Amino acid sequence: MIDPRVLDEILDRYNEVNALLSRPEVATDPERLAALGRERAELDAVVGAVERYRALLKERDELRALVRSEEGELAEMAEAELEGVEEQLPAAEAHLEQLLLPKDPEDARDAIVEIRAGTGGDEAALFAGDLFEVYQRYAAHKKWRVEVMDASPGAAGGFREIIFALKGHGGASDVFGQMKYESGVHRVQRVPATESQGRIHTSAATVAVLPEAEEVDVQIRPQDLEVDVYRSSGPGGQSVNTTDSAVRITHKPTGLVVTCQDEKSQHKNKDKALRVLRARLYQMEQERLHAERADARRAMVGSGDRSAKIRTYNWPQGRVTDHRLEGDDKNHPLQRVLAGDLDPIVTALRVADHAERMAARE
Repeated sequence: MIDPRVLDEILDRYNEVNALLSRPEVATDPERLAALGRERAELDAVVGAVERYRALLKERDELRALVRSEEGELAEMAEAELEGVEEQLPAAEAHLEQLLLPKDPEDARDAIVEIRAGTGGDEAALFAGDLFEVYQRYAAHKKWRVEVMDASPGAAGGFREIIFALKGHGGASDVFGQMKYESGVHRVQRVPATESQGRIHTSAATVAVLPEAEEVDVQIRPQDLEVDVYRSSGPGGQSVNTTDSAVRITHKPTGLVVTCQDEKSQHKNKDKALRVLRARLYQMEQERLHAERADARRAMVGSGDRSAKIRTYNWPQGRVTDHRLEGDDKNHPLQRVLAGDLDPIVTALRVADHAERMAARE
């Protein structure tokens, strides 16, 4: 049973936020207005779950009273309705408990995704291209914006490496919160187009999903950067290949190197490269802090450990297997995943993550 006082506090805060948003002094303060808007967006789902849970509790209590006080047909009808309400309550309570769990503050951020071809040569690059298309379709379904930061095409198609940003649309976007489960090694089993004997090959690509950092999160000193410009070697039109528009930034304290040549403008390429660098530095700092808290909860899913095989895409059998899941949640239709329908997998991983966190609290 969820403590009613906790639910009262949530509703009180929701009403308070709505009252603050209507004040003239808030309307003229963009930063405070944006912060309150994000908080209300986060509270909307919780308040809806609280109201449904409380409505079910009230209906249950009223039906129980009818069953005790009435006889005959009316009592039987009340008992039948009570059975239905009591069947709905556990799911409503579990959903509300999940919403009440402390959220990872990173989840609301936008994300930077890096896909790199692994073992498998040209076939691995083609698979990296397939993964990029999956994420493009998923982003279109979510109404996220895709912004390519840098790309190195494969010799036979696909990508040796592609880096892109996923940006939500206002409020608490939850882009990183949904995409973080994609971090790890993705393996493909299929017959390559170049295979004359029809043999199945196994290739792999690594995916890293980073929360996009703001300038206030990571301070980068100009004296710590070595910036090189060079002529782009990728597609993009005549001017790209005839001017020094590509940018390579080396962060001297860490040795991190970021390149960007996707834009015709050197200035835009530098801005994009700095965004990727900022995200990588932010991730490094978060990993350092997590390592120091050795007694903290170990993440069951979405850890970002690139050495772990998280998913296999099996073309001959038409299925995708997520190795972090069990039972019916483990296997999914290949064509649906390729069409960008990642929600069933993401939902299952979130439920598993929720169960792990609930167990850690007990």
